[in-house]
Amino acid sequence: MTTLTDVTESATSKGEQTRELILSTALRLFREQGYGKTTMRAIATEAGVSVGNAYYYYSSKEHLMQAYYDHLQEQHREAVESILTAEKAFVPRLTGVLRTWLEVSAPYHEFAGTLFKTAAEPKSPLSPFSEQSRPAREASVETFRRVIDGSDLKLPADLKAELPELLWLMQMGIVLFWVHDDSEDLRRTKALIDRSVPLVDRLLRLTRIPGVHGVVNDIVGLIRSIKP
Repeated sequence: MTTLTDVTESATSKGEQTRELILSTALRLFREQGYGKTTMRAIATEAGVSVGNAYYYYSSKEHLMQAYYDHLQEQHREAVESILTAEKAFVPRLTGVLRTWLEVSAPYHEFAGTLFKTAAEPKSPLSPFSEQSRPAREASVETFRRVIDGSDLKLPADLKAELPELLWLMQMGIVLFWVHDDSEDLRRTKALIDRSVPLVDRLLRLTRIPGVHGVVNDIVGLIRSIKP
């Protein structure tokens, strides 16, 4: 006998499948046609759903991209779990997390440039600094917090508290470089990661030297003064 619970669960499952279908279709069209040229009507047609149904699940292309950010962050979180479990040294932990982001983002590299034009607008909801992007941003910052907390890195408490956001900003710089990187197998972006992470490690370890703490305080104060 079919119960109300069965019907509800079936409807929920079907709804999630439709949501995932629309998102995957949108991402494919963004890759093939570019973000700007892809319309919600085209997405609905390719997904085999009505335009109204597409808008029911995603109110706009921007909403679709926010879902993509969340999906990408979830993929990244799962992919780095083995690294964070196995590695204790700070350099391989951070290098592994940053390189893994390149791997999970690889399918979307081709349309990243088009997307960046929109995301770079200060008022755009697709900006990584926007309120709409907060869930994905905070999830990413939390990943970097785990990189630090589980590592062999010893830091002053105030710097340790602010460092996850600094590492996220570092990743944003790498993402910008990645967007413009046309080298084979992203060779230049990988080199940037491999060479910058040990430098960051050395700079952070210098903060334990007596006499450097005043500089640390200045850095922490600067970070806190520009945070929203």
